[in-house]
Amino acid sequence: MPASSKTASVSSADTSSSYSARHLSVLEGLEAVRKRPGMYIGSTDSRGLMHCLWEIIDNAVDEALGGFGTSIDVVLHADDSVEVRDTARGIPVDIEPKTGLSGVEVVFTKLHAGGKFGGGSYAASGGLHGVGASVVNALSERLDVEVDRGGKVHAMSFHRGEPGNFVDKGEKTPDAPFSPFEKGSQLAVIGKAPKGVTGTRVRYWADRQIFTKGAAFQTEELLSRAQQTAFLVPGLSIRIRDERPATLSAAEDGKPVERVFSYEGGISEFVDFLATDKAVTDTWRLQGTGKYTETVPVLNESGHMVSTDVDRECEVDIALRWGDGYETVSRSFVNIIATPKGGSHQAGFDQGLLKFVKQQIDANARRLKVGNDKLEKDDVMAGLTLVLTVRLPEPQFEGQTKEVLGTPAVRGIVANVVAKTLAERFGSSKRDDKVQVEAVLQKIVSEMKARIAARAHKETQRRKNALESSSLPNKLLDCRSNDVAQTELFIVEGDSALGTARAARSSEYQALLPIRGKILNVQKASVSDMLSNLECASIIQVIGAGSGRSFDIDSARYGKVIIMSDADVDGAHIRTLLLTLFFRYMRPMIEAGRVFAAVPPLHRVVVINPGSKPNETIYTYSEQELQGVIAGLKRTNKRYQDPIQRYKGLGEMDADQLATTTMDRKGRLLRRVKLEDAENAGRVFELLMGNDVAPRKEFIIDGAGLARERIDT
Repeated sequence: MPASSKTASVSSADTSSSYSARHLSVLEGLEAVRKRPGMYIGSTDSRGLMHCLWEIIDNAVDEALGGFGTSIDVVLHADDSVEVRDTARGIPVDIEPKTGLSGVEVVFTKLHAGGKFGGGSYAASGGLHGVGASVVNALSERLDVEVDRGGKVHAMSFHRGEPGNFVDKGEKTPDAPFSPFEKGSQLAVIGKAPKGVTGTRVRYWADRQIFTKGAAFQTEELLSRAQQTAFLVPGLSIRIRDERPATLSAAEDGKPVERVFSYEGGISEFVDFLATDKAVTDTWRLQGTGKYTETVPVLNESGHMVSTDVDRECEVDIALRWGDGYETVSRSFVNIIATPKGGSHQAGFDQGLLKFVKQQIDANARRLKVGNDKLEKDDVMAGLTLVLTVRLPEPQFEGQTKEVLGTPAVRGIVANVVAKTLAERFGSSKRDDKVQVEAVLQKIVSEMKARIAARAHKETQRRKNALESSSLPNKLLDCRSNDVAQTELFIVEGDSALGTARAARSSEYQALLPIRGKILNVQKASVSDMLSNLECASIIQVIGAGSGRSFDIDSARYGKVIIMSDADVDGAHIRTLLLTLFFRYMRPMIEAGRVFAAVPPLHRVVVINPGSKPNETIYTYSEQELQGVIAGLKRTNKRYQDPIQRYKGLGEMDADQLATTTMDRKGRLLRRVKLEDAENAGRVFELLMGNDVAPRKEFIIDGAGLARERIDT
């Protein structure tokens, strides 16, 4: 860049002619990372902050994957720093000959430097671009690293990527005075390490000049991924400890959150953990290897990059099981790094599975009564819980965030392993295998027929024109507006509430659908039972977007669906049953934030005003709020009508009261139903509404009050 810059008004021709090489910026070293952090960590919000943390943790996991070290500790300190400790080999501390720097400084200051570029240090690893540790260092206000190796404890500190010394007075802090090395970097020896003890400790403070305000480490995300990693590396123990003040204040006992994850069962145990439905098969393990040749640039002895054909081996390890649900739960990994957007390994699995199952269905078409129906991928994947892992040296990822595997040869290898191992399973002479294979085929054919039936049902239930409107349920009181974004469907409890709601609604954009008592518990029922149930079928028909995998949210007839039930135990049960129906068969409505629960008041307090001034009405929504209102009236010497009216049901309100408190957009209170974590939501629905009675009974006995609170919220 020029030494100084001037602002002038010039023509576009002058600007073009004056653009030369001197206008180009060359960002060297870690300066490029600080200038464009999004290229390396995706974003500078909480996601980017978590990405940095996992770059450090993954380095320790790669060591464990190679058989070095069995424990990793992650501590979120109270001063907003984070520390990762491992018991692996420790970062090399000797001098790297090409740079003349210690191995520690090379790892933390040089982009594309590390032990994962084919030098034999790692057969398979997750961090392979060589930028993880150096990027974290560049984006940290302070980073301290200690290495136990060779009987000594080595230490080095960095300030925004630059090595030097901090002058700490007591506790370590990024605000301590810092002086960079002037003549040469020094890897200090600060103590002795016990004989045979090795490992690395990295503690850093994220640079708040880089990360957005409010960016913070997400404890739940950290716990979830730590548990996931422990599943993928059997024998590895990962301890997470959160000492931050916000966590301490939120904890019931005021103590730090601490969890330890360690599993010996590997991905088979992972599948059992992920699956929430009733098993149709045991957890099957599909394993195999494949070789391929890859042309890669290799650094020769003279320091030049030469394209060379390299023989590779890919290890495939898959655990899967079918359940009686229709949701697909799939997790894919490359060298224990999650690939949420799939890639060549996921494509290979889909290809191999679908091709093999189609062959089996065709070979048994008469016995399975398939007819002329055509199998689709969703039919095979319904109810499948899958963990797919591949291990290979130097995988090709799309971008530093490693969300998609790009190595082309992996697709064919995974497809071949799936076809071969499934053929062995389906051809087994064992009685148990035969029973499970038959159950899988029957389930897949059943899913195919249910899909075809649901699609036909959806086509007949789309919004009708004026001539066809009579096909909608007679009990539906529809609205006049055709603007979906403005329309609302109120599902009300019983005819008494319907009568009041009918007078209270705005017929221009508010529709009413009454239901009779408690609908079918669809968590226990089959698809066919659900469709044949009058109340469930009416709700699906009125919404007009289908159900299950064929649900099309763009065809929904209403912008909002509002569940309006009484504020009592029965009303809460009805609301739970309705939410179960939406969760199981119309989940996109919840995901889009279009399902709400009305919040009717519990009490009506009439404040008596003196003279001719009209009385004032106050509605309260909890016992605590009521007591607060009464206390406030007594402090101001205001009188109120006694006894105070307690609403037991919506039918007790008159139309004006219902409109004012529950239906009028200007004054009503709605609770949006959210689905932030589908897995946890699925477990809660299965606990509260599923077939297994014992866990539900135990849950209710242990915390009856908590159960009511969860239902209400």
